[in-house]
Amino acid sequence: MADVAIERSATAPRTVRKRASLRTALKRKSTAAFLMTLPLILLIALLVIYPAFYSLHLATLNKSMQRFIGLGNFQFLFKRETFWLVVEQSCIFAITAVVFKALIGFIVAHVVHNIPAKGQRKWRGMLLVPWVIPPAMSTLAWLWLFDPSYSAFNYLLAGVGVDRIPWTGETGWARFSVILVNIWFGAPFFMIMYLAALKSVPDQLYEAAAIDGANWWQRIWYVTLPMMRNIIAITTLFSLIVTFANFDIVRILTAGGPLDRTHMFATWAFRIGIEGGDIPLGASVSLFMVPILAIAAVFILRDINKRGNEA
Repeated sequence: MADVAIERSATAPRTVRKRASLRTALKRKSTAAFLMTLPLILLIALLVIYPAFYSLHLATLNKSMQRFIGLGNFQFLFKRETFWLVVEQSCIFAITAVVFKALIGFIVAHVVHNIPAKGQRKWRGMLLVPWVIPPAMSTLAWLWLFDPSYSAFNYLLAGVGVDRIPWTGETGWARFSVILVNIWFGAPFFMIMYLAALKSVPDQLYEAAAIDGANWWQRIWYVTLPMMRNIIAITTLFSLIVTFANFDIVRILTAGGPLDRTHMFATWAFRIGIEGGDIPLGASVSLFMVPILAIAAVFILRDINKRGNEA
């Protein structure tokens, strides 16, 4: 009995220490944050990581998905002229749209930022409408505006004596149309992100710059842009990924036409994989976005880390 009592008295402090260490771990912000994000991590693993590896597996199979062919699908794609046309179109679409979305968002954010506080909420709400509306629904409205027979734009142009424009029937205008719709949809996202960044810039910096004799452009170049660089980089990277993977705008407006001149990676992968019945080849097309976006992410994130180390 005495030995049992001694063992209990020895193990009791250990149990208390374990409970105390568990409480301490749970009180840590990092541990609590990990536990709170664990369901999201598991969801991402289920909905993103597994499909990604499954796509890699599919890309190594033949059309009937019965035989392993390694990199055969990629070799076949590299020999097709349409594939390089899709690469060119995707890069033009993504880079042009992101640049104009960033520029318009930056300008509009400054305009809204200088509006008196009472009116800012109303303008923020109205300017966010294009981004809030589902893309498929808003693109259908744009399709009506671009309609070759009943185009509202052509009706207005005819009123001032301008000939009808084949918005979705000619290669140049079709590319312009899909880029325009993407800019209209994505610019409000840049605006709200840049507006939030502008709110965080201390007014004392602008006052010091004004005292030093800096004009409006110098204040933007030497104060605003350096303070917003990280936000600009992250927003650009996020938008570049979303724009590269865009599907609904091109699918609804042009369906890749005319003559496959407006296809993106997503729409062409759908055309080959789902409509053409060659799922492994479609998976190969979609996977080709990964190295392009990975290179862009490395350059953008490396620049952010470099600035962070300098600070």
